[in-house]
Amino acid sequence: MRLLLSSLGLVLLSACASAPYEGSARQLEDHRLLKAELDASLAGWNEGDLRRHLGLYDESITFMTEKGPRPGIAPIEAAFRAKYFNGDKPKQALRMEKVVIRSLSPDSALVTGNFILSGGGEPDQTGWFTLVWQRTAKGWKAVHDHSS
Repeated sequence: MRLLLSSLGLVLLSACASAPYEGSARQLEDHRLLKAELDASLAGWNEGDLRRHLGLYDESITFMTEKGPRPGIAPIEAAFRAKYFNGDKPKQALRMEKVVIRSLSPDSALVTGNFILSGGGEPDQTGWFTLVWQRTAKGWKAVHDHSS
């Protein structure tokens, strides 16, 4: 009886143990989803759809500026529209290079890369970005953006 109970306990414990995330098919799928979010954001920018560009942000987003964090999507949209857009068209095309996606946990990730704004008869603008992502009820969403 004792052996049966011990065996049953081990079976239950092994069933409750989660599969490793690092290197798993789930992690690969999450990285694909994060890349798809970035691609959709880039397409939104370049097509003049700023709302689509900002669609990767969670409502709780903070955007780091030289004056400190700016909370919420609306102030970010207003700042981007004023600085980077002429009406509904971006002043320059956006692309990203050297993008690295790093899982922090099964429900959070850190994405870094280089952004380049080019064209439009203006000098290129380049910098680096760091996005902190969380898995939400709406899918993967960036909760913090630090671009410089």
